[in-house]
Amino acid sequence: MFKTLKEDIDVVFEQDPAARSYFEVISTYSGLHAIWAHRLAHAFYKKKLFYIARVISQVSRFFTGIEIHPGAKIGRKFFIDHGMGVVIGETCEIGDNVTVFQGVTLGGTGKEKGKRHPTIKDNALIATGAKVLGSITIGENSKIGAGSVVLHEVPDHSTVVGIPGRVVIKNGERVKKDLNHRDLPDPVADRFKQLEEEVARLKQDLEEVKEGKMQSGNKAL
Repeated sequence: MFKTLKEDIDVVFEQDPAARSYFEVISTYSGLHAIWAHRLAHAFYKKKLFYIARVISQVSRFFTGIEIHPGAKIGRKFFIDHGMGVVIGETCEIGDNVTVFQGVTLGGTGKEKGKRHPTIKDNALIATGAKVLGSITIGENSKIGAGSVVLHEVPDHSTVVGIPGRVVIKNGERVKKDLNHRDLPDPVADRFKQLEEEVARLKQDLEEVKEGKMQSGNKAL
């Protein structure tokens, strides 16, 4: 137990250059507090003391802004950076050396029964605001780009971006060269562009109708 707690602290120094001292990390890092609370809640959950486990989970959620269901299985050296808005579902399984940023959801789609949340393999990174939904597996050493929505399996050593998430790098090779990590699809902007094109076509049609009427009027005269 103490070895695990020490590893939870050490990984903060490995991942966060802003960490200055053990006292600062232990007293102020909400991600660390949420992980420790979860480890305690999960111990009660395994003993089928579900109510106590949920109380600990909810108290942690209140103070940290991070919601981890006590049934979730989390490995060693799990690091939550910033953490506000992180949600991790009941049947989620997280391996070792996984990093998660703020606003990430490891949730279900609402359709499954039984195993309904993701499995995140060792050394994966889930960037800010990403949503990984359903009973899918994110492979080892894979990265999920900021704001991505992932609904399908991700192979080992892959990078996924976009809505819906698409593999753009696999085993160090670019899968699609015209899409980089920052150029994520924007469905709202795409829809506005379609509306603008439709308005332009309607204006053109209206001008053609006006010109037709004017020509007909001139012929009548």
